[in-house]
Amino acid sequence: MKQFKIAAIIIIMHGLIEIAGFFSVLPLWFDVQQSAWIPFDPPDPLTVIGGVIWGVFRLIGGFALYKNRMWGFWFSAILCGKALSAMFYILPFGLMDAILGGAALILMLTGYFGKKKITNLTEDLPNEISQNK
Repeated sequence: MKQFKIAAIIIIMHGLIEIAGFFSVLPLWFDVQQSAWIPFDPPDPLTVIGGVIWGVFRLIGGFALYKNRMWGFWFSAILCGKALSAMFYILPFGLMDAILGGAALILMLTGYFGKKKITNLTEDLPNEISQNK
């Protein structure tokens, strides 16, 4: 149970970071004088809005996981899997996705499966089949 709470907090933090990215580029879109520490052009608005949408999804999944909802577990697991699969396409920011999403996914899976062994699952399978007849 503790793993799910920690994973939920990581996912909520990840969602807040995604949403904060939107507010960090707002001054760049509205002709605020660029200083020397911003040596790049503003990012594409659709990319930033997509990040906000994923951030809101992460917040929804994180709060549902924190409230111990099964759909929140699966929704968050799908979002973490997406973060791990897409990390190479959005480097260098994908590294943060991999660290946060990977840590949350490991915590969720260890909390869900616990200390179950693969061999125990396959040994019990014929017994379950015969009981269902």
